Amino acid sequence: MNTQRILVTGAAGFIGSHVAARLRAAGHDVVGCDNFNDYYAPALKHARVRALLGPLEVPCEHVELADRTQLRRLFDQVAPTRVVHLAAQAGVRYSLTHPEQYVQSNLVGFGNVLEGARSCKVEHLVYASSSSVYGERAGTPFREDQLTDHPVSLYAATKKANEVMAESYSQVHRLRATGLRFFTVYGPWGRPDMAYFSFAEKITAGESLPVFADGKLKRDFTYVDDVVEGVVRMALTEPRSQDRTHEIFNIGNHSPVTVLHFIEVLAKLLGERPRLQFLPMQPGDVSVTCADVSKLRDRVGFEPATPLQTGLERFVAWFRQWKNG
Repeated sequence: MNTQRILVTGAAGFIGSHVAARLRAAGHDVVGCDNFNDYYAPALKHARVRALLGPLEVPCEHVELADRTQLRRLFDQVAPTRVVHLAAQAGVRYSLTHPEQYVQSNLVGFGNVLEGARSCKVEHLVYASSSSVYGERAGTPFREDQLTDHPVSLYAATKKANEVMAESYSQVHRLRATGLRFFTVYGPWGRPDMAYFSFAEKITAGESLPVFADGKLKRDFTYVDDVVEGVVRMALTEPRSQDRTHEIFNIGNHSPVTVLHFIEVLAKLLGERPRLQFLPMQPGDVSVTCADVSKLRDRVGFEPATPLQTGLERFVAWFRQWKNG
């Protein structure tokens, strides 16, 4: 594999920081960017940059993707051969109250990334989609060829829109693009707004945990290193004659567990007894997520396999260190 010049958006984020570090460690020329917004504490984003990117000398430019001029300047400066687009306004429930931020970041920003990739003749654009696009489904596992026309949140709708936008650039401009549907990613350096991180903070503080739908919701919890491995392998793939210009792949652990079981394992590792507050199912939630990863395995020879116990042990070790400063 020749050395690539790779632009990673959202490089101060949870998955983006890990991906940028892994690509640089593999010998590629990596430049990151992030807008360092305050959806959650920017201090955590800066800490990721210092801890994960700093030792590898990966720069992380301060860029707002929804600003076409800023992004065009970045593409001109970096001249990437490949782009891994992981920047987005995240969060299902937040999209119910702050829709404008999802339109700007996930629609306008993604449109600008597509145009930058087209104008710079990028060889391959890999971008983050989400398992949320599947909505509420009767059967599992979720397969990439299933219809995804009924999103139950604006966040999911923007991710579905990203897939359709990428398809159009693939058809019209022959841009090679790959969308990756992530399934409930967890692990060290995660986002404080994510359920597992919030659970850990509330358990250690002795606070009650809001547990929706009596904890019976099932999620395909996927350890971050497995997601990173899939992203990196996909970003570095070379096209094959039978490949479509635009493809979609699931990245999930394909072993869903109930949220209640997840809490039990986490609490035991933290050495605490959780206080549970059972609540009704919330708008935007779905009952179960489960990934069929056969397509990913066939394409890159890898599928997520980190056991929940192992992944949570690693998260708890990091969490304790992070809280103790």
